[in-house]
Amino acid sequence: MLGALGLDPAEERVYRAVVSGYRGDADVIAASVGIGRTEAVSTLSALLAKGLVTRTGRWYTAAPPDVLLGPMLVKGQAELERARAAVSQLADEYRGGARRRDSARLVDVVTGAEAIRHRLLSMQREAREEVVWFCRKAPIAMTSPENDEEAAALARGVRYRAVFETALLEEPGELAEVVDSIRAGLVGRSLPTLPVRLAIADRSIALCPLVTDDATGEPTAALVMQSSLLSALVALFESYWERAIPLRIGDDAGGADVPLTPDERQLLSLLLAGISDKAIATQLRVSQRTVQRRLQELMQRADAQSRMHLAWRINELGWLADDAGWLAPG
Repeated sequence: MLGALGLDPAEERVYRAVVSGYRGDADVIAASVGIGRTEAVSTLSALLAKGLVTRTGRWYTAAPPDVLLGPMLVKGQAELERARAAVSQLADEYRGGARRRDSARLVDVVTGAEAIRHRLLSMQREAREEVVWFCRKAPIAMTSPENDEEAAALARGVRYRAVFETALLEEPGELAEVVDSIRAGLVGRSLPTLPVRLAIADRSIALCPLVTDDATGEPTAALVMQSSLLSALVALFESYWERAIPLRIGDDAGGADVPLTPDERQLLSLLLAGISDKAIATQLRVSQRTVQRRLQELMQRADAQSRMHLAWRINELGWLADDAGWLAPG
């Protein structure tokens, strides 16, 4: 038990015998421990050298354990903390060197829909600043209703930005889910097509689905750590984000100088995102005829001759501009 203080088992046994007997000669101590006199004398000499016992004539007496061993214990704890710090530093150096030596350590492959879903939830749970998404039709691991980490992350101040593929927004129920997320704080935009599915948390880790595993038929995904590859994925997201159409919801009324009702802003936002009249009507809870009539009225107010021209006029008039600004894609 005292090995951490530099005593070997024989020294500890002899020292305990001296402590319990207060003092004794070599013969008495050897008998109490069950060793020969020569071994006892040798061990007592080692304890004398360490200051743990004193000798007066033939009598050996133990030094007070708390007075002598206490400082040794404090010194041992300090050395242990220094050793722990050194081990931590060496571990960091090893991981850094391993990544430089082996590029495979920069990317882990996650296999199976459940494993991918677990990783997506974990990334959001651990995020502290921002989560960004490319959301495409037919998700492979997790649908919007299953993402129960998003609301919690938004509540603690994590920023969410997502680019939605138009085809996804036209899936039954998806547009309503997106609208709910925007009301909760997500900033959404839309494009007709996206190149990949993608999730990035705090610009420090990304998850990007790969191909289906031939052996198991399960989906796979690449978990990308901090590297030039991760920087490229962040840049990919930002480039598509700049081109995407802002999604506006009914209770986002815009500035006082924007002559649109909340429903009109939402209608125009969905129109520019490429959503069909039928899907827009469903979201606004009106008929397709009503949607078409309102669009005609908006075209007249914007002095636009067609829906395409209306998109440009909306941009020129700033009716859907957000804080980051937006230009209609060419």
